[in-house]
Amino acid sequence: MKQYNILITNDDGYDAKGLLALVRSLKELDGVTVTVVAPANEKSACGHSITLTRPLRFVSVDDDFYKLDDGTPSDCVYLSLSAIYNDEKPDLLVSGINRGSNMGEDITYSGTAAGAMEGVLHDIPSIAISQVMDFTNPDGDFSLACKTIKDLVLKIKNGSFPLPSREFLNINIPSNASADAKTKVTYAGHRLYANDAHMHRNPRGEEHYWLGLHPLSFAPRVGKSGMSDHEAIQAGFISITPIMLDLSAYNSMKTLQDWCED
Repeated sequence: MKQYNILITNDDGYDAKGLLALVRSLKELDGVTVTVVAPANEKSACGHSITLTRPLRFVSVDDDFYKLDDGTPSDCVYLSLSAIYNDEKPDLLVSGINRGSNMGEDITYSGTAAGAMEGVLHDIPSIAISQVMDFTNPDGDFSLACKTIKDLVLKIKNGSFPLPSREFLNINIPSNASADAKTKVTYAGHRLYANDAHMHRNPRGEEHYWLGLHPLSFAPRVGKSGMSDHEAIQAGFISITPIMLDLSAYNSMKTLQDWCED
């Protein structure tokens, strides 16, 4: 029987607890082969970037497990298809489990989401999965995320992927949720942003800045039915959002045309 091949990447780095938990859980599935290609260093918030100004190098960590020296999640997927899979493609790509949420417009920053974006650009069914968590806990609990992704992988493996071309699943797992938490299909919420930069001085008096993590804050999207990803998480649901790569603002095209002709 042909093995079902899953490619795993992330943006927290090859030794991140969420990624290792994901690998262990998917290796428990019968008929599944797992290949891991992850960044050698944390690449959180790198977006959908690829490296064009320097060469990249695979470093073997274990059997079918590689870190990409200073590569991004998109690099990991792109190069895996060329250097590891050759003319074949994995049956599924899973990016995560990210330490922290990826909801609303944060998806555009997310290296986790970008790994899935790169997958669907190459016609590979793809999932990004993130664990909402309290960052004062250095370990985190990925058990519900692992259960969720195993259930979804089995559903896809034994059936089909539920989305058309160039769309991926973006999953967020609530913190402190019960083991039997239900899934809610959501849309990407309206994220409220603040400027959270922290200035420090080194012993020579030179200024340096750290960009901070401002609190998760959202507002309702006017005129949208259903529940946003943030609302679902707040209510204790597992949020699963279909994300499309077409960023065209179709509703604004007529207004823009009229403006151009005015």
